[in-house]
Amino acid sequence: MSRQAIVIGLGQYGLALASTLAQKGVEVLAVDRREEKVREVAPLVAEALQLDATDEAALARTSPKERDLCVCAIGDDSREASILVTALLRQLGATRVISRAVDPLHERILRLVGAHSVVNPEREFGERYATKILYGSIVDEIAIGEDLVLTELRPPKAFVGRTLAQLDLPRKYQVTVVGLRREDGDVIAMPDPGQALSADDLLLVVARPGGIDKLLEKVS
Repeated sequence: MSRQAIVIGLGQYGLALASTLAQKGVEVLAVDRREEKVREVAPLVAEALQLDATDEAALARTSPKERDLCVCAIGDDSREASILVTALLRQLGATRVISRAVDPLHERILRLVGAHSVVNPEREFGERYATKILYGSIVDEIAIGEDLVLTELRPPKAFVGRTLAQLDLPRKYQVTVVGLRREDGDVIAMPDPGQALSADDLLLVVARPGGIDKLLEKVS
């Protein structure tokens, strides 16, 4: 049985999220009060509805309690609406609510009214992209929860020809290499600590936020 999700608010973020979840096999109900947004997403998801999610009776008809995931993706044009929808989703029995915030105060309020987790896609993208601009060796970064980051990293020159055991990254820099992506695309999970690194390897590294920045500042 496929997982079921509701995505409320079909701006750029909500539309991308709804279509990507659908591509991954999730049965998505996409909701927005704007008819043009509903028409845009309809071919991409299982179901699309035009309704005002701040109307409790209307929202109840989407059966939030029966969904595996409910996302309030309403943008910064209506913070009050996103707060109300988040609260209503919890009152209607939603078991997992993820809400979009636009600033720290908005995030705190969303958590207070019941959001299980809160995302700020613009801030997160800006932080990741700033790091990529600053350090050319970083290929990509993905947040893992709120306290870990997975980074795909080209090895600094100081790493090439040395082994992970010699580098001793967990002790020296509090970062852990959990995989290698070879030039041919093969991924090696938990690589051999005695194998020397090549300039063509890509390191998959887990660290605390800011940990990779500190590493690269020291070895670059």
